[in-house]
Amino acid sequence: MHVVITGANRGIGAALAAAYADLDHEVTGTARGADAAHPLDVTEPEAQARFAGALEGRAVDLLICNAGVYPDKGHDLTSGFDADTWAAALSTNVTGVFLTIQSLLPHLARAETPKIAILSSIMASDARAPGGSYAYRASKAAALNLGRNLAVDLAPEGIALGIYHPGWVRTDMGGSEADIDVAEARDGLIARFDALTLDTTGCFEGWDGNPIPY
Repeated sequence: MHVVITGANRGIGAALAAAYADLDHEVTGTARGADAAHPLDVTEPEAQARFAGALEGRAVDLLICNAGVYPDKGHDLTSGFDADTWAAALSTNVTGVFLTIQSLLPHLARAETPKIAILSSIMASDARAPGGSYAYRASKAAALNLGRNLAVDLAPEGIALGIYHPGWVRTDMGGSEADIDVAEARDGLIARFDALTLDTTGCFEGWDGNPIPY
C-alpha cells in the first residue's frame, strides 16, 4: 500500500509515517521547506502540481491530510485574531486540504480501494462550542464540511473519505497537558483508516471510533 501523509515531519504525522513504514507500506511524507525529502506547502497550487508530478503516475492507496496549523492558540478576543491569523488558518486547514485532494485524484483513481483521511478536530463540531480559538475552530469546521461534501462526490469514483478527530494529543500543538500520547492517537487512527469503506464514507469519528456530532 502506498500512503501519502501531509505534514509528516512531526507530531501525529511523523508517528503515522513511521508506523506505516514499520508495517512495510510505501510511505511518502511531505513537509514544508525545500530541504524536506518530499517538499510540499499545501497552500501553494504550484507546489501541489510539482509534488503530484514527482509521484510519476504511482497509485495512492491512502491519502492522509494531516498538515494543519493552530495560529490563534492563546489569542484574546479583544486583541487577537487579526486578519493574517484567519488567513493562515483557512489557507492551510481548508484550502490546503482541498488542493491536496484535488491534485492527487488521478493517483487515488489508480488504486484498487482508495481512501482519504482528513484530520479535523472535535472543535469542528457545532454541538461543542465552549468559545475561543475562533479561527482554528472555524477552519476545522470548514474542513469537516469539505470532507462531508467530497465524500458524496467521490463515492461514485470508488474513493472512500473519512474525517477524524485525533484526540487531544501531547504534541507541540496539543501541549503537555493533553489527554493522550502520540502512540495512542496513532494506533487509534490507523484502526479507523483500516475500517473506512464506501459504506462508512463521510464519517466523522474520534481516534477511538466514537462518532462525533456535526
